[in-house]
Amino acid sequence: MNRVLLERNRYFDSVFLMRISHDLERLPGVNRAIVAMGTPANLANLKSAGFAADETAGEILPQDLIIALDGVSSDAIEEASDRLRLLLAGPTIERPGSTGTPRPMSVAEAIGLDPDVNLALISVPGAYAAREARQALRQGLHVMLFSDNVSVEDEVALKDEAIDRGLMMMGPDCGTAILNGTPLGFANVIRRGRIGIVGASGTGIQEVSCLIHRLGEGISQAIGTGGRDLSGTVDARMTRFGIEALADDPETDILVVVSKAPEPAVGERVLTALRAAGKPGVVHFVAAQPKGSEDNIAFAATLADAAGLACATSGLEVSSDDEAHPAHAPVSGCMRALYCGGTLAQEAWAVLRRAGLEVRSNVAADSSFRIAPGTEAAGHVIWDLGDDAFTVGTPHPMIEPSLRDEAVLRVAQDPSVGIVLVDCVLGYGAHPDPAGSLGEAAKRAIEIAAAHDRNLVVVASVTGTDEDPQHFGRQVATLTEAGVLVAPSNAAAVRWVAAALGGGGE
Repeated sequence: MNRVLLERNRYFDSVFLMRISHDLERLPGVNRAIVAMGTPANLANLKSAGFAADETAGEILPQDLIIALDGVSSDAIEEASDRLRLLLAGPTIERPGSTGTPRPMSVAEAIGLDPDVNLALISVPGAYAAREARQALRQGLHVMLFSDNVSVEDEVALKDEAIDRGLMMMGPDCGTAILNGTPLGFANVIRRGRIGIVGASGTGIQEVSCLIHRLGEGISQAIGTGGRDLSGTVDARMTRFGIEALADDPETDILVVVSKAPEPAVGERVLTALRAAGKPGVVHFVAAQPKGSEDNIAFAATLADAAGLACATSGLEVSSDDEAHPAHAPVSGCMRALYCGGTLAQEAWAVLRRAGLEVRSNVAADSSFRIAPGTEAAGHVIWDLGDDAFTVGTPHPMIEPSLRDEAVLRVAQDPSVGIVLVDCVLGYGAHPDPAGSLGEAAKRAIEIAAAHDRNLVVVASVTGTDEDPQHFGRQVATLTEAGVLVAPSNAAAVRWVAAALGGGGE
């Protein structure tokens, strides 16, 4: 039986609501639970999932909370509703002489509670995000705008206003940053150091910063800009501003810029800003054709190369992570890559294409190789499972990896597949034990293939550090014990797969 509830004017962060939905689905007798804000997209998703809102309730607005429950009985739904109330209430911190932690209802109230605050992390429905970001900027705060569905016109206006005020405007749709040693959004625990990163890519920043940490260097700042910053319309406004800020930062000696391939004119303006910075720079435009070095700029072929070049520039001795392909039984058949990180998936596509392999993907930079989610595709295929089309009513696979684990098991039953490529992303915001979940799925997948006299190879990379809550070393050990071949970086994992499939060098 189904029940749909509506709570007016009760906003919660989407990531928080995804976690609650997953918690409710683990209760006995609950088949499905979707807790989301009443945005048009979420309402459409609910309808497609078989839930109908009460039409007598009137118009549902983006600030309204929708709860959709499917249970085996009314008792199961009541239990889920009771649990939901507790989860939404959240823990409160008792203070002497107070009844709990104050909950500010505006940016101004938050500043009143702590006058020293200098950054606002904003995650509200897109219809309200620009207004809240503008208010924060006018209060003198840097902004990290996690929200998406913000118009490009609002993005340009917000970034122009921020630059005029000498403030960072990271986003919209900015998921990762590390400022003064503090991880924000989906980020890892990285030691402080001399290398500054500006990135229009969340998992790209994570991969580069983690590899820098594991090579022995550290991060001064990692500034996220939002995925559209290097588009022709936004014109790399915040990327160029971030480069200028790091050029003036005495704690930053080396600059790294990471982004998907920009339009040529925009990319050239980014390079001009790097030249003007006067500090050594490293650039990696994912899926772009790598170039040599020029002036004070080195161009990296992969995210791992970007980290290595930055560390080498700092004076560290860096060896290549392009290790020989590990020994295993011959691989026959095609590849399926199942990614949680969108930038890592696009990097995999680019590296395999440069190795001469025909690969299709929903994140292919070349439209002739791009396929839509849900497409039945033969041959070598890479899926970014974090695509919105895969996450209707379910958490992002970095938060809850069951979506990817189920895909691994399905692939194991496909006799045409001989090798599976996966990523495992650690850090704040990610699942507490992604390798545990992935390892179980991989072990079972290998067993399924063996039962049909097939050899299935699973190759993975782990993005993280030993300082992360999940602990990089333990996650690698868990995957290795499950029979997964773990590479030192995403690029190395892809090169291993290319070698196994008979691809040439890049």
